[in-house]
Amino acid sequence: MKLLFTVSTAVILSATQTAAFAPSLSALPKSSSAPASPLSPLDKLSSSTALFVAQAPPEPPTTTDALDKIPEKMNEDIYNFNKFLIDTVYNIICFLYPVRGTPRDFARFYVLETVARVPYFAYLSVMHLRETFGERELGDKMRTHYAEADNELHHLLIMESLGGNANVVDRILAQTMAFFYYWYVVVIYAISPPVAYHLSELIEDHAFDTYSGYLNNHGDMLKEQPVPAIANKYYVEDNPFLFDLFCTVKDYDEEGNFSARRPKLDTLYDVFVNVRDDEKEHWKTLCNLVQYGDMQGVENKLVKPTESEPKPKD
Repeated sequence: MKLLFTVSTAVILSATQTAAFAPSLSALPKSSSAPASPLSPLDKLSSSTALFVAQAPPEPPTTTDALDKIPEKMNEDIYNFNKFLIDTVYNIICFLYPVRGTPRDFARFYVLETVARVPYFAYLSVMHLRETFGERELGDKMRTHYAEADNELHHLLIMESLGGNANVVDRILAQTMAFFYYWYVVVIYAISPPVAYHLSELIEDHAFDTYSGYLNNHGDMLKEQPVPAIANKYYVEDNPFLFDLFCTVKDYDEEGNFSARRPKLDTLYDVFVNVRDDEKEHWKTLCNLVQYGDMQGVENKLVKPTESEPKPKD
């Protein structure tokens, strides 16, 4: 019925406009029998270009606009508990998997990636439930979190291709931690999404630092090893749609469009550089979600870690 009303309205408006312009059209001089002079290439270009003037891309937000935004701070008790929890888990992993520049290091990254990808599943689980009960404003976040989960999956597949999951003990430890952490994040996200996002913000920050340290200390070893097939498939061969989707906080180019990051892979060193940079992209998105409730809250250079809100003094 709504569609029929819309179509009927359009027909009536069209007829009204035609009637309004009929007198002016009849007043125009009749065309002569002489053929019209052909348009020059410049006239054709001007005519076709005029159709697209109204479709020019919007102006990018200015730094001044971004500075006007005030980031939300987190309750000091919650902030400290989140930090204590993530630091404790991270320190346990560091103790069990010391970095020594050997193939055993890949087991550590396997464990880290198994745990780090879990929150995105938890977010999606809660969002699907909310969507089932009628919430309809979750589409963009759901797509982005799926892309982030897919990105972390490929990090995990890369570490598996390097032998990171060869030991059954490592697999059991990683999967057990992931199982319990998943349910913990589900509960937290259902109660307070910013608190759950803050947990992942801390994890991604640790991940970035871990990969940066490994590249600095063992870069020469990585440069001697080839690119795993799964890394080449994901970063080079696959359709970049999902890869671009999780990169929500990007720089603007000179034309005001978002710049795209296109990885370069020559050795295993380049693979680890891109994995590290992916973690930074996740971190920026999470910071914006915690502080502004928006994946693109502020532009790239203005993203900062979430701060705690001090308790008021008595």
